[in-house]
Amino acid sequence: MIFDTAKNLDFYRNLGVEGRYAKAVDFLKNTDLEKLEPGKYEIDGKNVFANVVEYTTIPWEEAKYEAHHNYTDIQYVISGSEIMTYARIDELNEKVPYNDEKDVVFYDNENPGLKAVVKSGEYMIFNPWDGHKPKAAAGEPAPIKKVIVKIKEN
Repeated sequence: MIFDTAKNLDFYRNLGVEGRYAKAVDFLKNTDLEKLEPGKYEIDGKNVFANVVEYTTIPWEEAKYEAHHNYTDIQYVISGSEIMTYARIDELNEKVPYNDEKDVVFYDNENPGLKAVVKSGEYMIFNPWDGHKPKAAAGEPAPIKKVIVKIKEN
Protein backbone atom coordinates (compact mmCIF):
# COMPACT_ATOMS: atom_id res chain seq x y z
CA MET A 1 0.00 0.00 0.00
CA ILE A 2 1.23 3.47 -0.87
CA PHE A 3 -0.32 6.82 0.11
CA ASP A 4 1.00 9.89 -1.68
CA THR A 5 0.21 13.12 -3.55
CA ALA A 6 0.08 14.00 -7.25
CA LYS A 7 3.46 15.78 -7.19
CA ASN A 8 5.20 12.45 -6.51
CA LEU A 9 3.55 10.33 -9.23
CA ASP A 10 6.77 10.04 -11.26
CA PHE A 11 8.46 8.23 -8.38
CA TYR A 12 6.27 5.19 -9.08
CA ARG A 13 6.76 5.18 -12.86
CA ASN A 14 9.10 2.16 -12.88
CA LEU A 15 7.14 -0.19 -10.63
CA GLY A 16 5.53 -3.35 -11.94
CA VAL A 17 5.91 -5.03 -15.30
CA GLU A 18 6.29 -3.87 -18.90
CA GLY A 19 5.96 -0.13 -18.28
CA ARG A 20 2.36 -0.41 -17.12
CA TYR A 21 2.84 1.93 -14.15
CA ALA A 22 4.44 4.48 -16.49
CA LYS A 23 1.30 4.41 -18.64
CA ALA A 24 -0.89 4.88 -15.56
CA VAL A 25 1.26 7.79 -14.35
CA ASP A 26 1.18 9.44 -17.79
CA PHE A 27 -2.62 9.15 -17.86
CA LEU A 28 -2.97 10.72 -14.40
CA LYS A 29 -0.52 13.54 -15.17
CA ASN A 30 -1.56 14.36 -18.73
CA THR A 31 -5.35 14.10 -18.51
CA ASP A 32 -7.68 16.84 -17.33
CA LEU A 33 -9.23 14.59 -14.69
CA GLU A 34 -11.81 17.18 -13.65
CA LYS A 35 -13.39 17.06 -17.13
CA LEU A 36 -13.67 13.27 -17.33
CA GLU A 37 -17.19 11.89 -17.24
CA PRO A 38 -17.88 8.76 -15.18
CA GLY A 39 -17.04 5.64 -17.14
CA LYS A 40 -14.25 3.38 -18.30
CA TYR A 41 -11.20 4.72 -20.17
CA GLU A 42 -8.85 2.39 -22.00
CA ILE A 43 -5.17 3.25 -21.57
CA ASP A 44 -3.46 0.02 -22.69
CA GLY A 45 -6.19 -2.53 -23.37
CA LYS A 46 -6.79 -4.87 -20.43
CA ASN A 47 -3.30 -4.14 -19.07
CA VAL A 48 -4.08 -0.59 -17.91
CA PHE A 49 -7.43 1.14 -17.80
CA ALA A 50 -9.25 3.71 -15.68
CA ASN A 51 -12.69 3.83 -14.11
CA VAL A 52 -13.99 7.30 -13.25
CA VAL A 53 -16.65 7.20 -10.54
CA GLU A 54 -18.80 9.70 -8.67
CA TYR A 55 -20.75 8.80 -5.53
CA THR A 56 -21.63 9.94 -2.04
CA THR A 57 -19.39 8.50 0.66
CA ILE A 58 -20.97 6.21 3.27
CA PRO A 59 -20.35 5.49 6.96
CA TRP A 60 -17.16 3.47 7.58
CA GLU A 61 -19.17 0.55 8.97
CA GLU A 62 -21.08 0.22 5.67
CA ALA A 63 -18.02 0.29 3.41
CA LYS A 64 -16.53 -3.07 2.44
CA TYR A 65 -13.00 -4.43 2.44
CA GLU A 66 -12.02 -5.82 -0.95
CA ALA A 67 -8.98 -7.12 -2.79
CA HIS A 68 -8.12 -8.12 -6.34
CA HIS A 69 -6.03 -11.04 -7.58
CA ASN A 70 -5.01 -9.67 -10.97
CA TYR A 71 -4.94 -5.89 -10.73
CA THR A 72 -3.34 -3.16 -8.66
CA ASP A 73 -5.54 -0.11 -8.00
CA ILE A 74 -4.38 3.47 -8.01
CA GLN A 75 -7.34 5.18 -6.32
CA TYR A 76 -6.85 8.89 -7.08
CA VAL A 77 -9.26 11.45 -5.61
CA ILE A 78 -10.20 14.13 -8.13
CA SER A 79 -12.55 16.10 -5.87
CA GLY A 80 -13.90 15.63 -2.37
CA SER A 81 -12.36 13.35 0.23
CA GLU A 82 -12.92 9.94 1.74
CA ILE A 83 -11.43 7.56 4.24
CA MET A 84 -9.59 4.66 2.64
CA THR A 85 -8.63 1.82 4.96
CA TYR A 86 -5.83 -0.70 4.47
CA ALA A 87 -5.31 -4.15 6.01
CA ARG A 88 -3.24 -7.11 4.84
CA ILE A 89 -5.46 -9.79 3.30
CA ASP A 90 -4.04 -12.40 5.67
CA GLU A 91 -5.53 -10.35 8.52
CA LEU A 92 -9.04 -10.28 7.01
CA ASN A 93 -11.88 -12.82 7.03
CA GLU A 94 -13.38 -13.62 3.65
CA LYS A 95 -17.07 -12.78 3.44
CA VAL A 96 -17.84 -13.13 -0.28
CA PRO A 97 -15.62 -15.54 -2.26
CA TYR A 98 -13.46 -14.37 -5.11
CA ASN A 99 -15.34 -13.54 -8.31
CA ASP A 100 -13.02 -14.28 -11.23
CA GLU A 101 -15.12 -12.33 -13.73
CA LYS A 102 -15.01 -9.14 -11.62
CA ASP A 103 -11.58 -9.83 -10.05
CA VAL A 104 -12.79 -9.06 -6.53
CA VAL A 105 -13.12 -10.74 -3.16
CA PHE A 106 -14.88 -9.11 -0.20
CA TYR A 107 -14.02 -9.36 3.49
CA ASP A 108 -15.81 -8.60 6.74
CA ASN A 109 -15.26 -5.40 8.72
CA GLU A 110 -13.74 -6.92 11.88
CA ASN A 111 -10.28 -5.45 11.28
CA PRO A 112 -10.08 -1.71 12.09
CA GLY A 113 -7.18 -1.38 9.63
CA LEU A 114 -5.06 1.65 8.93
CA LYS A 115 -7.27 4.61 7.99
CA ALA A 116 -6.24 7.60 5.89
CA VAL A 117 -8.25 10.61 4.81
CA VAL A 118 -7.52 10.92 1.10
CA LYS A 119 -8.21 14.36 -0.40
CA SER A 120 -8.25 15.89 -3.86
CA GLY A 121 -4.89 15.32 -5.57
CA GLU A 122 -3.99 12.41 -3.29
CA TYR A 123 -4.09 8.69 -3.98
CA MET A 124 -3.52 5.27 -2.54
CA ILE A 125 -2.03 2.35 -4.42
CA PHE A 126 -3.36 -1.07 -3.43
CA ASN A 127 -1.60 -4.21 -4.67
CA PRO A 128 -3.27 -7.64 -4.92
CA TRP A 129 -2.08 -8.53 -1.40
CA ASP A 130 -3.58 -5.33 0.06
CA GLY A 131 -7.07 -5.42 1.49
CA HIS A 132 -8.65 -2.01 1.04
CA LYS A 133 -11.86 -0.32 1.99
CA PRO A 134 -12.73 2.80 -0.01
CA LYS A 135 -15.90 4.92 -0.05
CA ALA A 136 -16.02 5.75 3.69
CA ALA A 137 -17.05 9.24 4.72
CA ALA A 138 -14.49 11.55 6.27
CA GLY A 139 -17.10 13.05 8.63
CA GLU A 140 -20.55 13.40 7.10
CA PRO A 141 -21.33 11.59 3.81
CA ALA A 142 -20.33 13.84 0.91
CA PRO A 143 -19.93 13.70 -2.86
CA ILE A 144 -16.63 12.50 -4.29
CA LYS A 145 -15.17 12.02 -7.74
CA LYS A 146 -12.21 9.75 -8.26
CA VAL A 147 -10.41 7.72 -10.85
CA ILE A 148 -9.33 4.15 -10.21
CA VAL A 149 -6.53 3.17 -12.53
CA LYS A 150 -6.29 -0.62 -12.82
CA ILE A 151 -2.87 -2.12 -13.60
CA LYS A 152 -2.70 -5.81 -14.59
CA GLU A 153 -0.10 -7.60 -12.54
CA ASN A 154 0.27 -10.90 -14.41
